[in-house]
Amino acid sequence: MTITDKWLNTAPTHWTRGRLKNLISSVTNGTWGSDPVENGYDVRCVRAADFDRASRRVDLSTAPLRHVEPSSFRQHLLKAGDLILEKSGGGEKQPVGMAVLFTGSTKAVCSNFCARVRPAVGVDHRFLTYVFAAAYGQGLTQAAVKQTTGIQNLDTGAFFASRWTYPAKDEQRRIADFLDIEIGRIDRVRKSREAQGELLNLMLDQLVDGATAGDSETLKRLGVDSNRADWGLGRISRLCQVVPGYAFPSEEFLHNGGTRLLRGINVSVDETSWKDTVSWDEEKMPTPPRFHLRDGDLIVGMDRPWISSGMRMTFISERDLPALLLQRVACLRPKSTEVDMKYVYWSLRSSMFRQAVEGELTGVSVPHLSGDQIGGFTFPLPPVSTQRDISHRLSNHSASIRKLRSTMQRQVKLLDERRQTLITAAVTGQFDISTASGRSVTEGVSA
Repeated sequence: MTITDKWLNTAPTHWTRGRLKNLISSVTNGTWGSDPVENGYDVRCVRAADFDRASRRVDLSTAPLRHVEPSSFRQHLLKAGDLILEKSGGGEKQPVGMAVLFTGSTKAVCSNFCARVRPAVGVDHRFLTYVFAAAYGQGLTQAAVKQTTGIQNLDTGAFFASRWTYPAKDEQRRIADFLDIEIGRIDRVRKSREAQGELLNLMLDQLVDGATAGDSETLKRLGVDSNRADWGLGRISRLCQVVPGYAFPSEEFLHNGGTRLLRGINVSVDETSWKDTVSWDEEKMPTPPRFHLRDGDLIVGMDRPWISSGMRMTFISERDLPALLLQRVACLRPKSTEVDMKYVYWSLRSSMFRQAVEGELTGVSVPHLSGDQIGGFTFPLPPVSTQRDISHRLSNHSASIRKLRSTMQRQVKLLDERRQTLITAAVTGQFDISTASGRSVTEGVSA
């Protein structure tokens, strides 16, 4: 017996038993159109990338402008109350099948990877949006997925044939009203937690920028000697050996045995990830010693060095070894006693470094950082004892902020789980919304 079967058997007796397709009047596949021509038939085209997945609404702020032929313009035009269902795309962590509500008055269509869904007569569009959210959370869309060449395709016929039960429109509206209020409360706390997390990141960035620039107020705040009389300038290439990775021929990669190759995909923000690995037969084809990674090496991902969570840079530890350095990853090693590598890490993490190189990054679709750009970076350099002191204080602040961020992320995850549980329980009739207060939905994570 499936989860759906269980709640169908316990749903209110006055609710109608049927299938999801009974809640739908029409399903129209979207269109990608062509380049805009400015003749009155240019419209915003909603892609899955334009889904606000938290609110289950369309976000047109980045939707591209496309031209739709007049002959099919009305056929594809969206109107307020339509739902947009993603039918192709998705991924391992974000399966295809999400549906969002279109509420605007802007002329828009949905892309050919999506479908426009119109509620049936007697079905409230907000209620249907919550029904689709519950179905997605219960795995009904995943069960109707057909995957080819890495792309997930939703079998809409199978999905809409899923058994469902639903009340009359008046009760649908009451359920939607209840969920709008209670989900709104959850979302406000969630946004607060996300904003607090961003503020913590900003605070750390300001500390890093101030400390590595030698700002006296920041140094005092960290408890570091603020006298800059003995500070100078350092250049990465003078203080460190910068080793771009070796161009190992991919046709010789091993997937079992051998020595692991550290590729760009294995370098994340402050950590290495070995989920996806290839290896090299070091006994058959020995590699020059400089490409053998060592404990304490500072590594930098050279392709797309900055992502949303920070700079792709970390230190190698014993657990990563043995490993070899592949091209498009750089390794930094000290060649002077005047430098502390953790201080180099914080200097490269500063906005000073990003501003120095970002305008000169090569690569069209993927920004690329070169070894020469890393080596050419000049930065404020205090005595090595002060470098160590700054690094130690910044590491402590970073650890504290990381701990707080982790707590906030757990709270956001808990709120998301409560959100999904509340939606599912309400639209499947598992409780009477007329007697439910919803006061416990943010318990333990209040703003």
